[in-house]
Amino acid sequence: MFEALADRLEGAWKKLRGQDKISQSNIQDALREVRRALLEADVNLQVVKDFVTEVETKALGAEVIAGVRPDQQFIKIVHDELVQVMGEENVPLAQADHSPTVVLMAGLQGTGKTTATAKLALHLRKLERSCLMVATDVYRPAAIDQLITLGKQIDVPVFELGSDADPVEIARQGVERAKAEGVDTVIIDTAGRLQIDQDMMAELAQIKKTVQPDETLLVVDSMTGQEAANLTRTFHEKIGITGAILTKLDGDSRGGAALSVRHISGAPIKFVGVGEKVEALQPFYPDRMASRILGMGDVLTLVEKAQEEIDLADAEKMQEKILSANFDFTDFLKQMRLLKNMGSLGGIIKLIPGMNKLTDDQLKHGETQLKRCEAMINSMTRQERQNPDLLASSPSRRRRIANGAGYKETDVSKLVSDFQRMRNMMQQMGQGQFAGMPGMFGGMGGPAAAGNSPAAPGWRGYNSGAGSKKKPKKDKKKKGFGTL
Repeated sequence: MFEALADRLEGAWKKLRGQDKISQSNIQDALREVRRALLEADVNLQVVKDFVTEVETKALGAEVIAGVRPDQQFIKIVHDELVQVMGEENVPLAQADHSPTVVLMAGLQGTGKTTATAKLALHLRKLERSCLMVATDVYRPAAIDQLITLGKQIDVPVFELGSDADPVEIARQGVERAKAEGVDTVIIDTAGRLQIDQDMMAELAQIKKTVQPDETLLVVDSMTGQEAANLTRTFHEKIGITGAILTKLDGDSRGGAALSVRHISGAPIKFVGVGEKVEALQPFYPDRMASRILGMGDVLTLVEKAQEEIDLADAEKMQEKILSANFDFTDFLKQMRLLKNMGSLGGIIKLIPGMNKLTDDQLKHGETQLKRCEAMINSMTRQERQNPDLLASSPSRRRRIANGAGYKETDVSKLVSDFQRMRNMMQQMGQGQFAGMPGMFGGMGGPAAAGNSPAAPGWRGYNSGAGSKKKPKKDKKKKGFGTL
């Protein structure tokens, strides 16, 4: 997400590099780049005008800070203004004083409203809040069945009365069922339309009047750009919403919706959908989103994703293995599967500062290479996974693994060689040393050159010390999650 906007904004920073300070004359080119970047990102015109005016005022009034370059100072000002436009801070989901908390989901057809309902239910389940989903979309074919299927997938019950019942009555009875069963939160999935019409608004208004929701969330497709902001404003004026959920944000490299919704509609963005999986829903943090837009990554979200998947006890064991060079192919496979559980490789990599320059082709290539590695490791015996030395010294074993995985022997040889270098590097880093970053899996490229292969003449196996039986002294100060 935001790749196009981030690339454009980088041009603004370049306009100020080499300058002694920010002035009226040298800032105009940079502001022109910012304006162009926002317009190309499909940000609302009024938002762009206000944004550029504020940035110019703050930049010209900013004090010169020793040791900080003008382009760095300008980036900080733009970052702060992005946060301001998007709402300054996260607005959490409401929680009623007396259960159940009622959440009403609204939106046009095709925005991913039913899926967003299930995603929100799963998010609340992770917070240990019990949920009941209510299916009131009696118009769209299979809408009720879709919600029931999603409910089974995430283990959340669904209340429905079929497609012949009155949506208002379904909503009312759903809330009553939630009260009777002591459910913490009830989420009502309403019907969408291809466009805003009187019947749709009247039905939504009647449901809202009947169930008195604590939250009325509008689900908006971020691919519609600034139109998402206008849609949010219309719903807010006619129905009264408390917040928005932006879906398909991972598919929009422009970002106009995220930058326009709060400023135009006055309603905060509460969640964003960043993928098709039911787990792909994140609370919206303006400061984190601003960092992503500027290509600075999002370490906090990365850590939160890791904490959901990583067991601390397992992490400590893994760290011990890394420091003592006992990290094997079984451990590597486990780490790859943990990474998969956290989301797509591209989604995870883009959260790491400095990694926003990787292209989609490079990320796809990386995912392909991880699949190749997994296939070859799955073709190994348990003994070979636990003791890579066996593969380094046995061409016949490498051939058998290659045949079983559907690859060449040179591919397996490269995997073993790269794994050894990675393990050796990890051990050195754990001891406070750093001998340079090796070409990890050939930059996730193809087979190794013959000279880099364990089968090649002169290859010295594990003589670097990583495979030595003598364990290094452990640095007791080192603590952390180990690897992902």
